Amino acid sequence: MLVIPVIDIRHGVVVRAVAGDRANYKPIVSPLFDGCDPNTAVRGLMALHPFPVIYVADLDGIEGRGANLTLIEQLLTGNPAAQFWVDNGAWNEADVAQLIRFPRTSVVVGSEMGLVPSQMDSFKRLASDRLILSLDHRADGFWGDPDILAECQCWPDRVIAMTLAQVGAAKGPDLATFKAIKQRHPTGHVYAAGGIASPAHLEAARQAGATGALISTALHAQTITAGDL
Repeated sequence: MLVIPVIDIRHGVVVRAVAGDRANYKPIVSPLFDGCDPNTAVRGLMALHPFPVIYVADLDGIEGRGANLTLIEQLLTGNPAAQFWVDNGAWNEADVAQLIRFPRTSVVVGSEMGLVPSQMDSFKRLASDRLILSLDHRADGFWGDPDILAECQCWPDRVIAMTLAQVGAAKGPDLATFKAIKQRHPTGHVYAAGGIASPAHLEAARQAGATGALISTALHAQTITAGDL
C-alpha cells in the first residue's frame, strides 16, 4: 500500500492540521526538520523515508489567497525523484492547466469547492490520468455538491476518501466512509485520509481495500516510524 505524507501550507509555511479547523492551524513543530519552511519539511520527510509521492495541501490556494505555484516548482526541483499531488483549490480548467504544466504533478480537486459532474468530465478530458478527486467529509457528512457524490461515473480513476474531522485526531481511519466509496468505485484506486496514526490503522485501511493512505501527524508524532514504513 502506498503511504503518502501530507504537508499543509498556510500563509506560506507548513502548519499542523487538526480536525479541519483551518483558522486555528499553527506552524508545525516536528522532530523531522527544523522550522516550518515547506522545502525544509519535504527534505526532512524524504530523509525519513524515500516516499514516492508527497501530497501538498496549499491552503492559501484553497482559501482564495492565491496558489503557491512558485513553491511547487521549487519542491519539484529540489526533489527530482518524487511525484507531487497538489490540492490548491483548483476550480476551473485554467487552474487545472496551471498545475499540469509542471512535470511529476497530479492535480487534486476537492469536492469542498462545490464542483459539479460536468466540471469533472471537463477536467478528466484535460488532465487525463493526472487527475485525483478528493471526496471531502466533515463531521456532519459530505462536503460538496451532492451530485458529485451520487454520480460516480464522473469520478477519475483515483479518489481520496477524506474525513476532515479525523485529521490530526489519531482516532483511526473513517472506515465506514471509505468502504462506502470503495464499494461504488470497485475498479478504481481509493485512498484513505484522516485519522491514521499507527501501523494498525494502515493495515485496517489496506484490508478495507485502500490503494494507499495519506498521513501527516503520525510521522511527526513518530507513531509511524521509518521502520514501519
